[in-house]
Amino acid sequence: MLRFEVYKDGRPAEQVNLQGAYLVASDGVAVRADISFKKGMITCAKRTAGPAALALLWPVQGMGHIMQETTRLPERDRPYNLHAELVRGRLLRIAQKREDWGLYDFEGSEDISARVDKARDLLIEAFKADSGAEAARYGDDALREAVVAGEELAQFHAEIFLRRRVQSDALGRQTVGCVIDLDSTGELYQKRLLEGFDFATLPVHWRDIEPKEQEFTWNKLDAWVDWLTKRQVPIKASPLVSFGERHLPDWLYIWEHDFETARDLTYDHVRRVVKRYGHVVQQWNVISGLHAENGFNFNFEQILEVTRMVSAITKQLAPRASTVIEIVSPWGEYYARNQRTIPPMLYADMVVQSGVNFDAFGITFFFGRSTEGMFARDMFQISSMIDRFSNLGKPLHVTAVQVPSAVPAPEGKNKEPVPANAAQGGGSWHEPWSEEVQAKWLQHFYLIALSKPFVESVTWRDLVDPVRPASGPGVSLAAGGLVNPDGTPKASFRTLLRLRAELRRREGMELGQGL
Repeated sequence: MLRFEVYKDGRPAEQVNLQGAYLVASDGVAVRADISFKKGMITCAKRTAGPAALALLWPVQGMGHIMQETTRLPERDRPYNLHAELVRGRLLRIAQKREDWGLYDFEGSEDISARVDKARDLLIEAFKADSGAEAARYGDDALREAVVAGEELAQFHAEIFLRRRVQSDALGRQTVGCVIDLDSTGELYQKRLLEGFDFATLPVHWRDIEPKEQEFTWNKLDAWVDWLTKRQVPIKASPLVSFGERHLPDWLYIWEHDFETARDLTYDHVRRVVKRYGHVVQQWNVISGLHAENGFNFNFEQILEVTRMVSAITKQLAPRASTVIEIVSPWGEYYARNQRTIPPMLYADMVVQSGVNFDAFGITFFFGRSTEGMFARDMFQISSMIDRFSNLGKPLHVTAVQVPSAVPAPEGKNKEPVPANAAQGGGSWHEPWSEEVQAKWLQHFYLIALSKPFVESVTWRDLVDPVRPASGPGVSLAAGGLVNPDGTPKASFRTLLRLRAELRRREGMELGQGL
């Protein structure tokens, strides 16, 4: 059992937000545990042996409410001080990335090094403190320095490598894209789409294509394919197969305990869609999130079989198109709740080692909502997560990314955005979510992602705020678009236009410029 003391204003805390909290074991794999809080103490009753780290949404002065993680700690009788352990966890990861990125004593990083040293000195004071409350005070100050240092380090690294990548003309011409709303066919929507993006992603959801068995609805997709091809806009399609509840047709659930029939119906669906659009789609997202959203409870071997089958039939029918396997919820929090799923990096490594024929991985990032997998993370954590894909030997596409431009409403209530001073159940980045914060986040994210030599494209989820955002993890956010419903651009859309123009001029762009 792990226990953590928590303090607030020099006294034991009266409440702590444990929504989304989980434990992490070796290799970043989430583990099952019962996590509770009472009288200033967080108690974590693990169901597995060995050291573990606690990850939870935590306020960091000036940096927002973001998921933070301790180091992996052994069980002991005496409780740990959470404030100090969060700092130790961050400083350890900073040290690892400074070594990975070769940024120790790198010219221009002196201020970052000084901030890291300050955080370390404050952490030492926390461990020397006479009381838990005093240790917490030093720990809070140290954590702020460490989180700022981590983001500055990620930004510094991105500036160096993006400049090199742009100057060597290593970025492709299809770098920035957007997922289409099939119902938005207005002239202004289409104008913004052409104005802002290099390619468009068609949502090919099985639920929408075949709402009733053997009754097909192609009109909306056909219309968009015709419009895009006439304007020579490159087309991607996603997802061919997803076993998430929002993607599966209701009639398919009668076969949820019959793997062979479900597999055969999936084969027929993929063959039907690829044969219809294979001549115009340049990239297929063949499998999305089967490791996390396993609605039919397939076992390990069945998940791999479906992945291999869908990839193979797509390659056979559309040999000129590239195929992508999409990883959702990349931190893998879901695995702590559902052992019938697979940790994301284990699944990714599994499909590579088993010889599945595909071209690239996709990864999704959704933040700012109080839903598992969507609690806010900072840029250092995001950059580190993207780096984990560099050892898999495949290119990477950010196939969907989104943060809101207003603080979302609490889950289960009115879905409209709420004022910026409302409680932030899904966390925040630097400040409460707003149009300005969304724009700043977008610019930092795109420049960090595109600085990675193995990242080939970034796709924003919604161009316009959705009228009826869906529920569940990894889906549209009520205020997640780059354009308002009336067609007026948000600050984030203008930022994206400016960034895209700078990248095309091969000049590089300073992080935060113009914001």
